[in-house]
Amino acid sequence: MKRAIFLLLPIISLVLAGVAVDFASAQTAVPPVITDDQVNAIAHQLYCPVCENIPLDVCPTQACAEWRELIRQKLAAGWTEQQIKDYFVEQYGDRVIGAPPARGLNWLVYVIPPIAIVAGVIVLALVYRAWRRPLPAAKSDGTPADDYLRRMEEELEKSK
Repeated sequence: MKRAIFLLLPIISLVLAGVAVDFASAQTAVPPVITDDQVNAIAHQLYCPVCENIPLDVCPTQACAEWRELIRQKLAAGWTEQQIKDYFVEQYGDRVIGAPPARGLNWLVYVIPPIAIVAGVIVLALVYRAWRRPLPAAKSDGTPADDYLRRMEEELEKSK
């Protein structure tokens, strides 16, 4: 019986070691797979701080490739889209985001266009109404041209 236990002891220890390895590997988190689409969804909203007016997702520079990789790393670390955008604004300023934040004088960007559109519609309505209004009848002041026009109108009335 002791001999059987000595034979089973290595087998039991191997089984327990295998279970421990499986348990340990199950505990280690596999980093999430971040796709290019996820990275580009955020990179499309950011602009290259080096190039002018080029979104980060299509900029061919090495710096932008590194920034896209940084976005990938931050997404893998569990950062949200807003946290990543805030990080880039903190590092490079407001110029890296597509739409300026509504603070300081930037709020005028959001207010002036609607006001201009409403003012333009009002001006067009007033002009249209003025065009549709009939012209007042010309008063005769006794000039030869007025007499000529009066005779022409009389002749037209007779011919009808």
